[in-house]
Amino acid sequence: MMDILENARSLELPDWWVCAGFVRAKIWDTLHGFEERTPLPDVDVIYYDNSNLQEEVEKQWEAKLRDLNPNVPWSVKNEARMHTVNNLAPYTSSVDAIAKFPETATALGLSLDRSGKIILVAPHGISDVINVLLRPTPHFTENPNLLPIYEQRVIKKKWQTTWKQLQIVPT
Repeated sequence: MMDILENARSLELPDWWVCAGFVRAKIWDTLHGFEERTPLPDVDVIYYDNSNLQEEVEKQWEAKLRDLNPNVPWSVKNEARMHTVNNLAPYTSSVDAIAKFPETATALGLSLDRSGKIILVAPHGISDVINVLLRPTPHFTENPNLLPIYEQRVIKKKWQTTWKQLQIVPT
């Protein structure tokens, strides 16, 4: 995990975080006593730069990360543009975007400060992820039109097949 965080930090992106499943899955794997990490479909690196909203730039960052660590399925997104993809109001920062992820247990991010100290952002706390509980974030519960996204993710991701202790809060 530290290699991945150091790879991301090396890009010197503004307001960057490695987030979502990268963090959540490690916690759930540990709580389930898994000796090996569950394979991830991608490693989400997000940043916030409203001076350049071109998707091609994100692909360039992904290519640089693949050069550094080709065995990682990198996904890089500029949260300054992702509100348009998700048809939402603009995000004000990467942390604002993380707060609006579908699930509280996924609304987590890790970064490194200049000295290499790990920084955790958890806009909704860590209680749900530690208790292996999945529920929609307040952004989703306050916007019922978004709840089908949460529900579809629960079905598609099949998290309970991997993490048997997982409790899913219905909408």
